[in-house]
Amino acid sequence: MRSHLLNDTTAERYRSSVTEGIERVAAKLAATDRPFTGVTVDALAPAIDAIDLDKPLLDTAAVLDELEDVYLRDAIYFHHPRYLAHLNCPVVIPAVLGEAILSAVNSSLDTWDQSAGGTLIERKLIDWTTARIGLGENADGVFTSGGTQSNLQALLLAREEAKTDSFAKLRIFASEVSHFSVKKSAKLLGLGQDAVVSIPVDHDKRMQTVALAHELERCRKDGLVPMAVVATAGTTDFGSIDPLPEVAELCEQFDTWMHVDAAYGCGLLASVKYRGRIDGIERADSVTVDYHKSFFQPVSSSAVLVRDASTLRHATYHAEYLNPKRMVTERIPNQVDKSLQTTRRFDALKLWMTLRVMGADGIGQLFDEVCDLAVEGWQLLAADPRYDVVVEPTLSTLVFRYIPAAVTDPAEIDRANLYARKALFASGDAVVAGTKVSGRHYLKFTLLNPETTTEDIAAVLDLIAGHAEQYLGESLDRAS
Repeated sequence: MRSHLLNDTTAERYRSSVTEGIERVAAKLAATDRPFTGVTVDALAPAIDAIDLDKPLLDTAAVLDELEDVYLRDAIYFHHPRYLAHLNCPVVIPAVLGEAILSAVNSSLDTWDQSAGGTLIERKLIDWTTARIGLGENADGVFTSGGTQSNLQALLLAREEAKTDSFAKLRIFASEVSHFSVKKSAKLLGLGQDAVVSIPVDHDKRMQTVALAHELERCRKDGLVPMAVVATAGTTDFGSIDPLPEVAELCEQFDTWMHVDAAYGCGLLASVKYRGRIDGIERADSVTVDYHKSFFQPVSSSAVLVRDASTLRHATYHAEYLNPKRMVTERIPNQVDKSLQTTRRFDALKLWMTLRVMGADGIGQLFDEVCDLAVEGWQLLAADPRYDVVVEPTLSTLVFRYIPAAVTDPAEIDRANLYARKALFASGDAVVAGTKVSGRHYLKFTLLNPETTTEDIAAVLDLIAGHAEQYLGESLDRAS
């Protein structure tokens, strides 16, 4: 079994095995003509259940053959131009190369003596990102597993910085369309059920700062403590960006931590055309970025950034076997001193490889393309009498609803849209997402693939209408 260990004696076996796997994936990517096969849970589960993990196949080719049947054939391929559902981006080749390198070397980014140059590369990328945001010379941060962890750590720091003798008095303010991780973080941080105050949004799904000011004032009058305001730069459902300068003004006025959840909108940091849409982000106390959403990176690649590096001390614990306090005075850089995680992958390498091959403008150009595409998609929807589109896009998300000419019952229209989404997914011809707006079911395109065209969007809209009309026709038949 030692022949399977990666070392100097097995380098050639490593080369051949990885090459064989890459060739399989490359062939699959080249032959994929739709984002999904439409396989059901009931169809796929028995094949996986039948595999006896205590009986290895002992042959890489045989395992890859098996993997074709239980995974590769039926995987959902985000690179396909008609995958239009969630915040999953196609990935750039330099980042995939970085993934292969970091997996083989297997550095752990918790301490210097497990990573060496990896630590310095991550720190360089944190400095690059904080400079792009404009957080100042005292800024710092750390890579995380994703936006949920980044938001959790940011709110942990805000809680520890809040001036109160009771967690029960703390309040977090976020828009009604903010990410669910805000409420989840409040629970994990031991705050009360009422800790998160939901702020209404305007027609464009942006936080209403007049309402925010009112709630902050009421918080103080009630003897409570405004712990943090979470402004979103790219909401999951709408891609909307809260009015960051106005939020910053209120946070200064009420001495409140300002966190910007830019997990989605962080692509604007590299944008050539639209960077101004997140003006005001530089005034934040902390920022979440997800490179694996709008920097075209493989999962996972995220970071939490802070204006004041000293606030990261709230995540610091010292262990004699790992990062004893003496290392601080010896100026040994241990990233675990800043992180909620201990063992941590060298995910920063993927972004490093991308920037060194493509440059920031290259990433920004790709993100600008999908933002431009969203505008074209919105124009198609606005001109199509079959659809109601909610808001003009700020980033690359479109939320819309099929509206049949002959049906007026909102519940029946809901069912038609739900059916159309499910039928489309089952066909494998395209994948779209769904959400609710004012209690009604809507469909959603999240456009993150520069290879998607307006022709793709138009074709998928026709498919959706066809499925919805089929459902309504069958519904009328059943009712008659």
